[in-house]
Amino acid sequence: MKLNIMRFFVIMLVIMSCKQEAKDKPVAEPYKLQQTIYYGGDIITMAGDTPSYAEAVVQREGNIIFVGSKAEAMERFKGKAEEVNLKGKTMLPGFIDGHGHVFNVGLQAVSANLLPAPDGDGNSVAALQKILKDWIAKNQSFIDTTGWVIGFGYDDSQLDRYPTKEDLDAISTDVPIIIIHQSGHLSVVNSKGLEMVKYNADSKDPKGGKIRRMAGSSEPNGVLEEVAHFMVLLTGVLPNMTPDLQDEMLVKGQELYASFGYTTAQEGRSTPDGSATMERAAEKDAFILDVVSYVDILSNRKGADSKYNGKKYTNKYRVGGVKLNLDGSPQGKTAWLSHPYHIVPSGEPKDYHGYESMTDEEAYKHVADAYANNLQIMAHCNGDSAIDQYIKAVKKANAEFGNDDRRTIIIHAQTAREDQLDSFVEEKIWPSFFPMHTFYWGDYHVNSVLGKERAYKISPTHTALQKGLKFTSHHDAPVALPSSIRVLSATVTRKSRSGQIIGPDERVTAFEGLKALTDWAAYQHFEEDTKGTIEKGKAADFVILDKNPLKIDPSELENLQVMETIKYGKSIYKS
Repeated sequence: MKLNIMRFFVIMLVIMSCKQEAKDKPVAEPYKLQQTIYYGGDIITMAGDTPSYAEAVVQREGNIIFVGSKAEAMERFKGKAEEVNLKGKTMLPGFIDGHGHVFNVGLQAVSANLLPAPDGDGNSVAALQKILKDWIAKNQSFIDTTGWVIGFGYDDSQLDRYPTKEDLDAISTDVPIIIIHQSGHLSVVNSKGLEMVKYNADSKDPKGGKIRRMAGSSEPNGVLEEVAHFMVLLTGVLPNMTPDLQDEMLVKGQELYASFGYTTAQEGRSTPDGSATMERAAEKDAFILDVVSYVDILSNRKGADSKYNGKKYTNKYRVGGVKLNLDGSPQGKTAWLSHPYHIVPSGEPKDYHGYESMTDEEAYKHVADAYANNLQIMAHCNGDSAIDQYIKAVKKANAEFGNDDRRTIIIHAQTAREDQLDSFVEEKIWPSFFPMHTFYWGDYHVNSVLGKERAYKISPTHTALQKGLKFTSHHDAPVALPSSIRVLSATVTRKSRSGQIIGPDERVTAFEGLKALTDWAAYQHFEEDTKGTIEKGKAADFVILDKNPLKIDPSELENLQVMETIKYGKSIYKS
């Protein structure tokens, strides 16, 4: 009996000890669904062909589960979801990047900012020199790592003269310096940089590029066009970027995109280094935006065979297809036109009209490669001769391989003629236009690049709509800041820096401008079932603006402010 009593007390002590231990341990909260109700402002769904509004939207775990009246939303979800009162602000679907370079935006972010006003202070050669000197004083570790001084964004149309190697030699002859044109298609390199990449008086112009020369001499003056410029980046600069620095560039690029309301970004010409960086980010689940990459078909064709290739994202990353480049930049006067430039560059013949990147046969070979392997292809074509070349290649590929909803894309198509728009319809070519040019270079196009008649038809969005063509509008960052607001304003108003309306007949409505940033952009990327409109079942990707773009005067669009960006139901940027 005594033994049994002792056993009883031992058992009781164990039970009491376990109870105390359980009491001391934190009790796990039951899992709660992450739900949010949005109400209290204009919610533009962007669904349909005319503006439609909802009083409330509810998202659960990153997906939209309700779109409708506030009363019904509160009846069903009050007390079960976080409530967000928009307080009169306007909610739209998150903006989708029609064309840009999110990785290269990171390069812009870590380089000296040479952009002219309103995005920087680079409005003279002397100003460029000062900006570079100030940047060098603060970025010695970057220079030690990469071996280069890098500036981004000079724009000769806004400068007092074109910079040369001598202007950069005045800064340093010991360290290589490269400054990249705002178009991304040209650069200026100092004498040390030219020496490192072995460009000298005996160097021949590479196919699809030019090494500009000093007057009356074959000696390079430091200005490099197209392939000559890209070779310096690919062989001299980018290989010195460490993985840590490349990872930082990708982070900075995404953060800048998010600050302008983008929830889906594009890397529109990914190099091997860019692809490797984005795959590292996907492996670490480090993306804050959805990023779709189109690999450079010339330098990175193997990148299209990535395990991330396809229409579904893995950790917010996928390879959407390939990118082909058929000419250069109109503001850089390297775009391939059918007629001469209004004012030809110094040293060029009177009939100079730019030049192609490759032959017709080569262009078709790359388009056929994409078609044969079911890869969506986008091609950079600024000049109408480049557009002709692409149409010819696509038409031949369509006849050979068929065109069953390929959504073949033409990027920029700035000088597209009306007959070419007809060919877009016939061959199912999807245009992504660049109306931001009307603001940044509209005056320059009228006075120097194209002349008034051609300049007024640049990026012919209204004519495209009349022909039944939908389109996207893009920023091509880092050519310009990835500003959705500037994209929208330029697409709707076509107002230049001086206030001139560059082609009033090509203006579209604010609603159409927004469609090009949302619904139509989702379609371009084969993502119309999951993005682009605020509808039940789609991703909870939203942007909140301070005002309703459909209820203000078009002249005020450029003053809109992005207040918040929400990706899969989570805030990734707040003003």
